[in-house]
Parts: sequence; C-alpha cells; structure tokens
Amino acid sequence: MSIAWTRIFSHGDELEANEEGLAFYDRVFDELHKHGIEPLVTISHYEMPLHLVKEYGGWRNRQVVTFFERYVKVIFNRYKDKVKYWMTFNEINSGLVMPIQGLGFSIEKEEDKYQPTFQAYHHQFVSSALAVKACHEIIPNSKIGCMILFAPVYAFDCNPENVMYALQEEQLFNYYCADVQVQGEYPSFMKRYFKEHNIELEMHDGDLDIIKEGTVDYIGFSYYMSRTEKKVKTDEEASQGNIIGGIRNPFLKASDWGWEIDPEGLRISLNKLYDRYKKPLFVVENGLGAYDNIEEDGTINDHYRIDYLREHIKAMGEAIEDGVELMGYTSWGCIDMVSMSTGEFSKRYGFIYVDKHDDGSGTLERKKKKSFFWYKDVITTNGDKL
Repeated sequence: MSIAWTRIFSHGDELEANEEGLAFYDRVFDELHKHGIEPLVTISHYEMPLHLVKEYGGWRNRQVVTFFERYVKVIFNRYKDKVKYWMTFNEINSGLVMPIQGLGFSIEKEEDKYQPTFQAYHHQFVSSALAVKACHEIIPNSKIGCMILFAPVYAFDCNPENVMYALQEEQLFNYYCADVQVQGEYPSFMKRYFKEHNIELEMHDGDLDIIKEGTVDYIGFSYYMSRTEKKVKTDEEASQGNIIGGIRNPFLKASDWGWEIDPEGLRISLNKLYDRYKKPLFVVENGLGAYDNIEEDGTINDHYRIDYLREHIKAMGEAIEDGVELMGYTSWGCIDMVSMSTGEFSKRYGFIYVDKHDDGSGTLERKKKKSFFWYKDVITTNGDKL
C-alpha cells in the first residue's frame, strides 16, 4: 500500500502536518495488524501534492527535497511502531517515459526534456537517501527499499548493433535509478549519456556523500512484461501495448491490452537484479489487466488471471532455486480499480470484482472472482499449492 503525501501535507510546503490524515493511517495500520497483515508502505506513489507541481515545478525544484524530508520524518515518527517495511518512490524510473506521474511536470518540447528530467532525478536521489537515513535512525529495526519498474530488454536478434542497443536501453531504463539508490553513486555509463545530451547537474556540496551514505536495504520492483528492441524499427514492428516501447516478440502472447506475457522474463529479471546488486529483492507488483465477464450464475471465471499468476509464481520459485534472495511477493492488485495506464475500469486486475464501469455507472457491489479462492490457497500454503 501507499501513503498519500497530500493526506499528510495537503499543499506539500506546510510546516505542520494534517492530524486528520495521520489518524486515518493509524486506523488503517491498526486494522491490518488486527488481521495479522504486515504492511509494506510506499512513501510517494504518483501523487505529489498538486501545489508543488503548480507553484514549484515538481521535482526539478530543489526546495521539494526539504518538503519531502519533512514529510518522511513525520510519518516515520508517527508509524514507527506500526510499519517496518518501506519504499521511497514508486517505479522511480518511470519518469523517463511518464514524467508527470513520477517527476511532477510535463515535457513541453521533446528537445528540452533532458536537463529538467535528470535534474529532477538528482533531487529524488538525494531525497531517497535522506529518507533512508531518517528511517534507520527513527525506526532502527526497519527495512527501506527503492522501487523500480523492471522490464528485461531482449535484443531482437544476434546482430551486435541490436545487442548493443538493447544493452543501452536496459542500462538507462532498468539500472540507472537503481544503481544510484542501491550502489550509492552515479553509474559510469551515464557520463557519456550526460555529455551527449548536454546535461549538467546542479548539485549542492555534500549531495554525493548523502547519496553514498543513504543506500537502500532491498530492491522492490514491478514486473508486468519484457521488452524486445532493435536499433532501427518500423511502425509495423512496434509493440502496440507495451507502455515502455519496443517491438513485438514473436515468441510471446499478449494481454487484451497488448502487454506481452513473459513469465520466464520474471526469472530472468530476478537473476539479473540479484547478480548485479546482491541485495534482497521484493516483487511488489505483478498482475494481469483483462476484461472480466459475469456468468449467468454470478460467477467470474478468470482462469486467464490464474494461469498468468501461476506461471509467474513458478518463475519466482525457479529464481530462488537459482540462488536469488527473494523477500516476498505482492500482486497487483487485490481489488478492481481504475487502471493508471489507460484510465479505464474495464481493465481489471483484482481478485475481487467491483461493479463500476468506464462510463461511471455501477453500484460498487463486490464479487469474489475464481482467482480469489485460488490465490487464497496460494498464500495460505506459501505457494506450495498452485
């Protein structure tokens, strides 16, 4: 789950926190613990206060670092006895393709995107490191991680040009943000990238020391798809559904929305991340967006979702056998909600059906899908019963 920054500081730059918002999460955490549920909490999840976007320009403004540090210290002190697992920024690398969600501003002109994007990232890296330091000081037994959107990048063929292009795409999208947060320094491959795109980061004295000292305890990541790339591609080759680009992979099937389904890619991802960082991993998002139909008897037989999740859970088991240290798994998501990527309610992920539709109609009545009962057995047996 996530805490909404705006519930705690509605504008983001106030000096005093909103007690009503703090009390709301007290009730949430108390209810979770009452049912034996250990919360895993994301601090910032695509919802920075709109005031910070309009008045400060989002994360490209250095002042936001101060506001964020104030926010995290408030929630750490308030919930230090209720939450021990934290993550800083949800899918931090997604700002490369969706800056308004992750960085708090829109790109007006394509040629002007580089400097503000990577300056904003620097501010987030400093903020993440400050949050790690505060979390360890305020909640000594805590674990705090980063969270990235991970999609392994395959070269379309063995042409060395395509292999190199796939490597560069994977370095920038999958590893840049993680390298800084996990290893505590900017990766060497970014030096050339900054030079070629005329990026000069403004840093305060001590920023690099803060980043070095504030490395995360584990890596959380979302996994929905893999990505296939070639250096020169036609419009006809493009993968229609993958929000992070690429071309169609002829070996993979796709979801109703064109997201390519690749369970083996999760095993590959886990191995790549663990080989690179030697830190515990946590799959915190994984699921299938699909159309669900209610049968005449009221049941929802989402066998396709069960198949998707079963194969991905098997892939995690294989990765563990490979030697990967995997802390846990949380699916996306337990209940139907509006899809962030398309704005539709018809793109359903949940184990629980919600009677709500794209046109706004619906009673909000809830129904348990077939996957609900299947997943209940999965988590009861810790994956032994699939």
